[in-house]
Amino acid sequence: MSEPVRSSDILAPTDTFAPRHLGPSPQEQKVMLDRLGFASLEALADAAVPSDIRLGRPLDLPAALGEHGALGRVRELAARNQVRRSFIGQGYHGTLVPGVILRNVLENPGWYTAYTPYQAEISQGRLEALLNFQTMVADLVGLPLCNASLLDEATAAAEAMTLCHRVLRGKRSRFLVARDVHPQTLAVIEGRADGLGIEVQVFDPAEGPQLGAEVFGVLWQTPATDGALRELDDAIAAVHDAGALAVVACDLLACTVTRPPGEMGADVVVGSAQRFGVPMGFGGPHAAFLATTDAHKRQIAGRIIGVSRDADGHPALRMAMQTREQHIRRERATSNICTAQVLLAVMAGMYGVYHGPEGLRRIARRVHGATALLAQTLAEAGHELGAAPFFDTLAVTPSGRATDEVIAAAAAAGINLRRHPDGRVGVALDETVTRADLQAVAGAFGAELPAADASVDLWPRWPESLRRTSEFMSHPNFHRYHAEHEMLRYLHRLEAKDLSLTTSMIPLGSCTMKLNATAEMQPISWPEFAELHPFAPEDQARGYDELIAELARWLGEITGLPAVSLQPNAGAQGEYAGLRVIRAYHRFRGEAERDVCLIPVSAHGTNPASAVLAGMKVTVVRCDDAGNIDVEDLAAKAAQAGERLAALMVTYPSTHGVFEASIRRICEIVHQHGGQVYLDGANMNAQVGLCRPGDYGADVCHLNLHKTFCIPHGGGGPGVGPIAAAEHLAPFLPSHPQAAHPAEHAIAPVAAAPHGSAAILPISWMYIAMMGAEGLTRASQIAILSANYMASRLAEHYPVLYRGEGGFVAHEFILDLRPFKPLGVEAEDVAKRLMDYGFHAPTMSFPVAGTLMIEPTESESLEELDRFCDAMIRIREEIRAVEEGRWPKDDNPLHHAPHPAARVVASAWDHPYTREEAAYPAPWLAVHKYWPTVSRIDNAWGDRNLVCTCPPTADYA
Repeated sequence: MSEPVRSSDILAPTDTFAPRHLGPSPQEQKVMLDRLGFASLEALADAAVPSDIRLGRPLDLPAALGEHGALGRVRELAARNQVRRSFIGQGYHGTLVPGVILRNVLENPGWYTAYTPYQAEISQGRLEALLNFQTMVADLVGLPLCNASLLDEATAAAEAMTLCHRVLRGKRSRFLVARDVHPQTLAVIEGRADGLGIEVQVFDPAEGPQLGAEVFGVLWQTPATDGALRELDDAIAAVHDAGALAVVACDLLACTVTRPPGEMGADVVVGSAQRFGVPMGFGGPHAAFLATTDAHKRQIAGRIIGVSRDADGHPALRMAMQTREQHIRRERATSNICTAQVLLAVMAGMYGVYHGPEGLRRIARRVHGATALLAQTLAEAGHELGAAPFFDTLAVTPSGRATDEVIAAAAAAGINLRRHPDGRVGVALDETVTRADLQAVAGAFGAELPAADASVDLWPRWPESLRRTSEFMSHPNFHRYHAEHEMLRYLHRLEAKDLSLTTSMIPLGSCTMKLNATAEMQPISWPEFAELHPFAPEDQARGYDELIAELARWLGEITGLPAVSLQPNAGAQGEYAGLRVIRAYHRFRGEAERDVCLIPVSAHGTNPASAVLAGMKVTVVRCDDAGNIDVEDLAAKAAQAGERLAALMVTYPSTHGVFEASIRRICEIVHQHGGQVYLDGANMNAQVGLCRPGDYGADVCHLNLHKTFCIPHGGGGPGVGPIAAAEHLAPFLPSHPQAAHPAEHAIAPVAAAPHGSAAILPISWMYIAMMGAEGLTRASQIAILSANYMASRLAEHYPVLYRGEGGFVAHEFILDLRPFKPLGVEAEDVAKRLMDYGFHAPTMSFPVAGTLMIEPTESESLEELDRFCDAMIRIREEIRAVEEGRWPKDDNPLHHAPHPAARVVASAWDHPYTREEAAYPAPWLAVHKYWPTVSRIDNAWGDRNLVCTCPPTADYA
């Protein structure tokens, strides 16, 4: 006789998500627990996590939904968004995403699950795609050097300002900004300037900037926010005569047909590549860019991809200058940037590859032609357009109709237009525009387009001096892949060069490379999320508003910090935002002198860089021999700072992979001296459901949604770094010039869009909705279990550098490879040798030089964990062969790793190890072998011979 079943259980979903997300099965968990001597996950967590910070109740979150149930719920939210035609402009445009790019890049885990290309030998596909992006942008804007993407146009402009400030060291402290830049750009610049002691002054572009000895830079926008195109040659020459630098924000599509800023003399050019095949997505993510002259290459922010050569002399790509300089320069770093927008830069670059220069010109001519046709129609109807030439955007002063009447009439026809503060109506056209759209816009003004077969004299015409005559994008990559078959093969060829999570685990400490589930990813391609303009009317984004509010509420519950801003679109930007919130709080209380930030020596390099950008002075706190914060040193330095103490930045669990038992005491010390505690949430994957930063003393923390909450790393970005804050800091969370009800004491925005990279927030919403409180807690427990299991296995072969008080690590651990240095074996050799075994290296030489930091996450099965451990153990035996003299120090598989196929099949082979030992050192490789496409890259050669655009085709031969 069968057991009775509750009626509520009969129809319980069978597509529960947590068992799909969690790698080790219950049977595998038991094997791992048995090795560690624990009867349950709860018992292990009790041993690893200090008891005085444990959360004594389940998280207050909705019950977990099945995959299809969650998709149904998020479909309901999407349906509450209204997708209208948005001709608002302001830096965001509709675009036609080529299907071959949508399916094979954005929706392809081979592209979106890859990590930042720090290990260049297994990132050649991504690096080539980024080099395409750099080359395209540099050619279009007319400058020789471009980075491999920034977060958005507004933050790119802020980076340009700080670049100019660094170049012109001295007493210059004023930055001039034209009044007709996008308002969000000005707001972000003003916020950035505040922490750096820079005075921002707005000028009328018709009158020109008032230059003086205190001015270090000037920013124009062309086309301006109202569409006006400008010739800036004389104005830029005047800036140079005054000893300052010129920055221009531009539009890439306009640069295909109008003379680019670099040809006008600009020192720095910034902008967004969004309209090159990346949906608006309610504000992001999008790839921005910063291009400059060769003279400023050492000051450029972000990543730059360069051409070097490998050990065999073949061309090979790598990051020529990279943001990891923060780990060396820390508070002297040129920027706090850690995340780029790689996936979006790949999409934009491939849009350029697919269309080529003539295809882009054709799109630009169509967009401008449509704008000119509309302009002629409106002018003939008596509306005022102004005298300035334009590309795709008009600012119209209506005649005979009120502004509100025009905007309402357009809205009734399903079209959003922009209301300028001075009463003009903004119309910004894009490649999606149809004749019906033009007729609807004209009709809103009471005008009518000419008949389709009528000949028109497009007005106004550009002066010859504004027309582009120079060639661009001449490299063969922009000419050979216009047929979809060829494009498909090119994309697949590049994808196959890279190691992603589709290949094997990526055990990067501090980076949490976990499952990015298909169900989580599906909604981001839906038009209801992808095609909304960030400044569309509020009533058209009800679904986004509800999703954002729910996600913020859930993150507040998870952190114990109820006030959440989702605006920061990178982890380091979250750090910067959180510290600015703390500074605003101190100022509000009349304690503006509080500017000292305590930071442990073990902290991620972005911490001190962010503190400096926020206007703080960094004081370094020692760590003890066990890797913990030296509490006595912290207390002494907090007391020394006294009434100047602003904050402590602390990572928990520590960057050394340990739950420090003194975290409550650490927070109390800072609070006793009037400071605030900023918690770096990079390691939140070990805490969710077990402990909460707000409960043990943090006042504000950022969260890496691209780590703990499953947004994919995308080859180095996108990321999202929201901040969660205690109630007393809530009034100071970031504002935005487009906000309907800005808070009185809010800090200036840190990102261009009100909700940052809103289009990818459904990923984290889906993850939390499908996991529920129990699943999220179990994920943290298994992350801790997997790390301790691997540490237990590998400790028999390598020293594990740090452990907590009970002898356990948190969700990551550090292997010390320094003892092998006398043998000629460095951490880098082990990292490169892992490629031959089919693995990405762990985090190398951070936070301790000569080490590897391993984080397995909760998503990897026991089989995969064991496979990686087996690879490391086999590598230890290879080190032993060097140790015992069986292989020379300078001629062994580690010294020459990785081994690409071209080297293994070459006619000559004069090594003391066999080809099989080189390429097939483990049995699982007989089933599937990943081949690095180049041998070890010569970074020094690349630094001496800096090339950051696509090399001649012959170099690839």
